[in-house]
Amino acid sequence: MTRCHALRLSLNLGAALLVGAAMTLPAVAQTTNNAPKAAAAPTEGPKARPWMDASLAPEARTELILQQMTIAEKLQLTFSYFATKADWLKSPTKNWEYPKGGLPDSAGFVPGIPRLGIPSQWETDAGVGVASQRTPTPRLRTSLPSGIATASTWNPTLAQAGGAMIGNEAFMSGFNVQLAGGMNLMREPRNGRNFEYGGEDPLLSGTITGHEIKGIQSEHVISTMKHYAFNDQETNRFIMDHHIGEQAARQSDLLAFEIAHEVGRPGAVMCSYNRVNGAFACENDWLLNQVLKKDFGFKGYVMTDWGAAHSTSEAANAGLDQQSGWAFDRSPYFADALREAVNNGHVSEARATDMARRILHSMFAVGLFDTPVAGDRAASIDYAGHAAITQADAEEGIVLLKNRTGLLPLAKSARSILVIGAHADAGVLSGGGSSQVYPHGGPTNGLVVADEYPSGFPGPKVYHPSSPVKELQARTGASVTYLDGKDAKAAAAAARKADVVIVFGEQWTGESIDVPDLSLPNGQDALIDTVARANKNTVVVLETGGPVLMPWLPRVGAVLEAWYSGTSGGAAIARVLTGEINPSGHLSATFPASVAQLPRPKLEGDVKLDSDAHPMSNYDIEGAAIGYKWFDKTGAKPLFPFGHGLSYTSFALTDLTAAADGAGIKASFTVRNTGAVQGKAVPQVYVAGAGWEAPRRLGAFTKVDLAPGASQQVSVSIDPRLLATFDVASHSWKIAAGTYTVSLAASAAESVASTKVQVAAATLPGSAR
Repeated sequence: MTRCHALRLSLNLGAALLVGAAMTLPAVAQTTNNAPKAAAAPTEGPKARPWMDASLAPEARTELILQQMTIAEKLQLTFSYFATKADWLKSPTKNWEYPKGGLPDSAGFVPGIPRLGIPSQWETDAGVGVASQRTPTPRLRTSLPSGIATASTWNPTLAQAGGAMIGNEAFMSGFNVQLAGGMNLMREPRNGRNFEYGGEDPLLSGTITGHEIKGIQSEHVISTMKHYAFNDQETNRFIMDHHIGEQAARQSDLLAFEIAHEVGRPGAVMCSYNRVNGAFACENDWLLNQVLKKDFGFKGYVMTDWGAAHSTSEAANAGLDQQSGWAFDRSPYFADALREAVNNGHVSEARATDMARRILHSMFAVGLFDTPVAGDRAASIDYAGHAAITQADAEEGIVLLKNRTGLLPLAKSARSILVIGAHADAGVLSGGGSSQVYPHGGPTNGLVVADEYPSGFPGPKVYHPSSPVKELQARTGASVTYLDGKDAKAAAAAARKADVVIVFGEQWTGESIDVPDLSLPNGQDALIDTVARANKNTVVVLETGGPVLMPWLPRVGAVLEAWYSGTSGGAAIARVLTGEINPSGHLSATFPASVAQLPRPKLEGDVKLDSDAHPMSNYDIEGAAIGYKWFDKTGAKPLFPFGHGLSYTSFALTDLTAAADGAGIKASFTVRNTGAVQGKAVPQVYVAGAGWEAPRRLGAFTKVDLAPGASQQVSVSIDPRLLATFDVASHSWKIAAGTYTVSLAASAAESVASTKVQVAAATLPGSAR
């Protein structure tokens, strides 16, 4: 989603259709009162409102309430209002008013229908916590680590616990819809929103994101799954046309969404801004009707991203169920225009009823009727308990990329530790844009560091007030000092006098902008190189939204990828550095050695294009060979492979066996902790077949916690779709008969054992399983 983005606004307002003056858009308070009268529904007792019988299935309850609704009432549910007072949304062409009943500085509001007991929908961003629009006094809430950090835990249980935590804060803040579940695959490492998503692999991303969605909805808050689909870069995101073949699409991005849907059963799906194969995603019959609703069996509703609607009849008939965040779009397509389209038959009454049915089904299924929100009860949030949840997530998501023997964990004999850069004395960095959670426990404006991004959206640049320096000072007997690193010579001079140097390198990314390259900005690479030359005991802690290059890597002793680590990130980083926590994160995305290794060394698109341009993007270059699959296919050696992650202990992966199991494969093996400290291993199972997009696919994974000397036998199952190719002609998944190689690995580049499995030919339906 986007909020307060001046560039987007100027594009929309400048090219806005002159419809406002001739159009009457009812004020929010009038929508229910002006609805045509249906037979009066009694308002007392279970017999009066049989749909309130919680023992009935959501489908039955939905049909009961639909029988009592007028067409106007059904259509009322299909239109949401942006719920932030913003003068920049008012124009002569738009009759927008702040919605009565909306929660201040929030994403959206859909008025309820009191006559039938239908609650309003109060919508909040986003995937790491309850976000707030930029104001002098934003909501202050708990933030999870970034989505890519959670994916790097390889721990679905943690993802679900984190989802439940932010779902609870949404509920306690008065919201019952959370615009979470971001999971666009990392086709483009320079994408400014990669930090929100779950990495590059469909199985890992779909599993982790699906569990987060499941956690959110356990708190009676509808979660979205977004941005559907192929919204894999921010440059020209409103107009870019991504072309991709159906087979490649179903085996990559759409498979990730399919898995997340099966795991989390999201109540809503947010369609994306971009075009796909010629049609905008929010009016794309293939994406919405054919794949999502028919093939996936999705029972919920499709909402637009804020400003992603482009038509009325075309969008409704293509599968769009709700226009979001008026007045971000050029026109209120699902207000008067939709009512007229239904009246004149351009959109059938059956389709209008289906739109309402899908919205109501999700509201019943997730519990919005039975456990309604009760206003803002943020004062009762268990912030201390929630801080512990996000800290556990951050600790398991931190990836130890390199460690020269004996450098980490920090030796107790170290007398002086110099920390340099990235405001590590004040806090830890977060990603920018609509997902921004302003930190609880800091100043009322949410800024513990003065904003360093004065250009508006996706700023401000926010740090969570969990200082790595202060956390290190509390955990070590050494003298811990801090320098900002702006003077490289002074930093090098101080480094020569320290026992250990820890340099924090940051890369701030945000919605609406991609990074120009994969280098650390503002001369940080040169700073790290200079410091590392002055002291060989240099540790680098990276706070980034995705992969970065490391020209200084041979000179430093250790590297931690901490991502954007959330509310308790400083404590998590310090505990890993000192050895209180044994690092167990593994990369959820490949770190390339150079941009020349990417499918597109030059980022596609042009920021200078206007809103009526139609730039093209060719995703058939890599097709479904995203990330490690592209590197396998091309033979290029990455800087760090997908799945890589070191530990302070060592593990042995042995005794691999595998056999056909139905249409899939079941693999078993033993994991042993062969080191001296407790740790968590992430054994990964890859499978190789013929005729695929790349030589190998991730087939299964697990995470195992072991004491020193302990071992555990593990069994995992490989989904049949991960053995198959999608056959467009028959609309099915086809598994070729033959010999498949199953590998047990510590990363995509570190196989330790393999075995052969004979698999019979099989055909799996391409529609709902």
